[in-house]
Amino acid sequence: MQHYDVIVVGGGTAGVIAAVQAGRAGATTLLVERTGMLGGTVTVGGINAPAHFFAWGRQVIGGIGWELVRRAYEETGHPVPTPEFTTDTPTPRHLTVDILIYAALCDQAVLDAGCTLLFHAMPAAVTRRDDGWELSLCTKTGLQPVTARVLIDATGDANLVTLAGYDVIRPETVQPATLAMRCSGYDPDALDYDALAAAAERAIAAGELVTTDISWRNTGPRGFLFGRGRNANHLRAPRAETSEGRSAAEVEARRAALRAYRFFRRQPGLAHFQIDAVCPEVGIRETVTIKGKHTITIEEYEAGVVYDDAVCYAFYPVDEHLNDGLGINYRPLKHPVLPTIPRGALLPADSQHLIVAGRCLASDREALSALRVEAPCMAMGQAAGALAALAAHTGVDVEAVPMADLRALLRAHDAIVPEGVPAGA
Repeated sequence: MQHYDVIVVGGGTAGVIAAVQAGRAGATTLLVERTGMLGGTVTVGGINAPAHFFAWGRQVIGGIGWELVRRAYEETGHPVPTPEFTTDTPTPRHLTVDILIYAALCDQAVLDAGCTLLFHAMPAAVTRRDDGWELSLCTKTGLQPVTARVLIDATGDANLVTLAGYDVIRPETVQPATLAMRCSGYDPDALDYDALAAAAERAIAAGELVTTDISWRNTGPRGFLFGRGRNANHLRAPRAETSEGRSAAEVEARRAALRAYRFFRRQPGLAHFQIDAVCPEVGIRETVTIKGKHTITIEEYEAGVVYDDAVCYAFYPVDEHLNDGLGINYRPLKHPVLPTIPRGALLPADSQHLIVAGRCLASDREALSALRVEAPCMAMGQAAGALAALAAHTGVDVEAVPMADLRALLRAHDAIVPEGVPAGA
């Protein structure tokens, strides 16, 4: 049976960074990803615009996530962004990366860090042992047992936490999902949007179209067509942390795309409308959160609380997408607020040697709507990887790792650690 210091399950936005950090810190690390591509929402989900590394004119998230984004800019010959453009705005623009280049750089970083990379696999069972954990991995050729001192759940859905028997919080209603696509075959500047909006209303009344097939806010097809289908639709996705719930969401997403395709092809100026590319998976915004050793509240987030065990910054507005075409609950942060994320929000209650990184951290729903985005997830991933490596090397539980040691390791790998934490912490 193969043993590792650290096993990271989920090679998405947070998991890639966690594995690279653990590997670079000298921990033997296995990264398990159920798809065939690293990067998660940035790549497979098609939202290749991670936000935000900068806030109020300064860089607030750095480290391995920023390194990969920077390298993607350099690889494609684009100037690397600097924070000046964020000085006076609570809503700076997103930084777009090339999907293929970013995914390939993730592969390279993981392997160069000495990690073992396993695609097309997922955990089937998790068992607590005296010296760590045993996982049964479901691979294409059968079940494969592995052991680790520390586990990192970077599934986004707390799947590992659930398998291990710890509680999660399942909201009655979750944010809608989006199927990102790329459309062509028309000139968006030559269309009559009033006529298109009227046609859409008729199609919706006839049951041929659903308003959220083409718009978040019941505003008709203008945004969809100008954006060429990118991050433009909504669909309900309950229980998407399960295979059954995710299956239903995938089917409904393609039904919605087909309805939109048929509608647009019937309209003047859109006879040649086509969908050139569609993401292989629907983009999920919210499923479950863990019951953590600390739960981040929206009051703490918007106040910019600097926790005693803060491991990284986060910076994004409240961005809670609403179902059924009701738009977004959107509220920017006030200058000069810089929220932080505590270690306790990454640790499931009553657990040992188990860390969460990504959108299922312990937080209330409004706070989660900001914390779930890609740059904070990258920062969480680096903190989780560093914490796991230190715990594996010293033999102590992840909660007992001295914060000074954790912050020193993060700084050594160019992460930005929150200012204002208590001296010696």
